Amino acid sequence: MADIKLTQYSHGAGCGCKISPKLLDDILQTENKVTYNNLLVGNDTKDDAAVFDLGNGTSVISTTDFFMPIVDDPFTFGKIAATNAISDIYAMGGTPLMAISIFGWPIEKLDAATAQQVIEGGRAVCKDAGIPLAGGHSIDSPEPIFGLAVTGTVNNDEIKRNDKAEAGCQLFLTKPVGIGILTTAQKQGKISDADMQNAIDAMCTLNKIGQKIAKLEGVTALTDVTGFGILGHLGEICEGSNISAVVEFDKVPLLPNVEKYLEMGCTPGGTLRNYNSYGHTIAPISEKQRDILCDPQTSGGLLCVVKEESIPAFEQLTQEAGLQLAPIGRTVERKEHLIEVL
Repeated sequence: MADIKLTQYSHGAGCGCKISPKLLDDILQTENKVTYNNLLVGNDTKDDAAVFDLGNGTSVISTTDFFMPIVDDPFTFGKIAATNAISDIYAMGGTPLMAISIFGWPIEKLDAATAQQVIEGGRAVCKDAGIPLAGGHSIDSPEPIFGLAVTGTVNNDEIKRNDKAEAGCQLFLTKPVGIGILTTAQKQGKISDADMQNAIDAMCTLNKIGQKIAKLEGVTALTDVTGFGILGHLGEICEGSNISAVVEFDKVPLLPNVEKYLEMGCTPGGTLRNYNSYGHTIAPISEKQRDILCDPQTSGGLLCVVKEESIPAFEQLTQEAGLQLAPIGRTVERKEHLIEVL
């Protein structure tokens, strides 16, 4: 099992496997929209999860996320995929209740013991989140696939939608970026063990802080940054909320040595797909800014839109959780472009 390299069995990696935002929009177009009164959040706003009102002041949150290996170790792959899937519940301000697995395995290529380690990784993260991995579904597939469908709950007054952001707020990000660049460096055999471990540690960190952030009324929007990169997910917030944003590039936190690996040619294919999908909504940026801010993240941090008057409470809460955060930008009234990068 030690000699197995899971990334050799997949054509993509992690959230970099996601279909591009533009193509996804084309796929999801329909003339047969049906309205459900209790469906508070559906697909219309490109939010992190669906939210269904139970009529008693609380709602059920439902989400799913899965992908192909982003690391070679099966247990670590399971942990990352599970952490990433549960994040959508936290990004809506909710509390996860349980998960079921989505599992595809090339049974003619990889043995059952390796598959078992992937599931064990997912189970370990579910335990850390305080929820059961309660079942799932598996298929024989050409490539390894793992993820979760997760159910959670949320108080209706704490739901954090991505179409309710307001101008005049500050932007905070709870994890550094550069995951796509570092994992591409791994696939190219260029990364150091220490730098890869930094990436793994970030991807395996649950976004539990979202449960507490959601209780702050001054947080007008919340989303997790995954396969579409910072600019893609921030753009969804701006588009849904009819505002624009300014990002200060030098203030965006990066994982160690990200720029070094960029110079070594470790740009994921998903970066350009992302930019080609939404680049027309962004004011002109440099190649370096594009490669970092459109970098597809796997199990990334929470992007928080916080009113000025709520920043002290937000900072106290995040500092108590061991996070030292600084604003990376701000929201402004709607302009020609959704996002400007300084």
